[in-house]
Amino acid sequence: MKKIAILPGDGIGPEIIAQAVRVLEVLKADGLKIEWSFAPLGGAAVDEFGSPYPSLTQSLAREADAVLLGAVGGPQYDNLDRPLRPERGLLAIRKDLNLFANLRPAILYPELANASTLKPEVVAGLDILIIRELTGDIYFGQPRGIAVNELGEREAYNTMRYSEGEIRRIAHVAFAAAMKRGKKLCSVDKANVLETTEFWKEIMIDVAREYPEVELTHMYVDNAAMQLVRRPKQFDVMVTGNIFGDILSDEASMLTGSIGMLPSASLDEKGKGLYEPSHGSAPDIAGKNLANPLATILSAAMMLRYSLGEEAAAVRVEDAVKKVLAQGLRTADIFEAGCEKVSCSGMGDAVVAAL
Repeated sequence: MKKIAILPGDGIGPEIIAQAVRVLEVLKADGLKIEWSFAPLGGAAVDEFGSPYPSLTQSLAREADAVLLGAVGGPQYDNLDRPLRPERGLLAIRKDLNLFANLRPAILYPELANASTLKPEVVAGLDILIIRELTGDIYFGQPRGIAVNELGEREAYNTMRYSEGEIRRIAHVAFAAAMKRGKKLCSVDKANVLETTEFWKEIMIDVAREYPEVELTHMYVDNAAMQLVRRPKQFDVMVTGNIFGDILSDEASMLTGSIGMLPSASLDEKGKGLYEPSHGSAPDIAGKNLANPLATILSAAMMLRYSLGEEAAAVRVEDAVKKVLAQGLRTADIFEAGCEKVSCSGMGDAVVAAL
């Protein structure tokens, strides 16, 4: 029996998680050996326990085989002390579970080609996987801070830092993913300016010797940002550090027309992961039954594939989503003329029926 920790979170989180749970219930009824428990994270946890990542949630997350998250954050928490802000809960669980590899697919379903701001012929059939290192780089490097310098002027500083071990382990994740796909890997760096990423490139080339079937290429981050818009289908798997990956994965998500369609996974060295939609908590539509639950449902599919080893169940869920889109059902964020607009729970109904 595989255990799942389900953390609905804030904003639209509980609504979209509810639809993903309905999908899991269908699979469980069909014999899949899974069970789950709920716990708060982020603002909901601050409200209930005074901490964005309380001990109850920690225990559940550590004991589970996988974690499924809705979203965290909301404007009502913006004035809290930094350690109490909802986003701190997300950073804390990633660190606690040692989730170092972030996988963000950017897939454009044929039915949604018109939802992209780019021409359909540029993006139709798009299927990119961006792998981002999640626990190092300038977001976590020390020293950091704001201080007064020797001239008596205030200054701020952060440190971009990577160890060889950190680069090697994300490289292996990326090459393994490339082996399962088109055997093409593009490593993104800024090796012409930054020693950190010059070192990154050196290690990527070294690890590539262990994967002779994978074609490794390198691209500077500014060019990669441009190429994602200009000719995105040239990419299959991309791998990069934390800050570049943060930016490029959000850029790639908008190639698809709606961030409400995109799942993500954050994995540890053994394949245990935290799965969540790529979008935020959308407080402006929270509680209105308007949110798109498909990214969360597809995150559950990624969970079945990567952490629970249930490939057939994952494919079933993904096929159900494709079927619903082919039927012309759309939530507001992906709606276009000629389609049928449905609510969050209405989309859940359709996916469950398709299953």
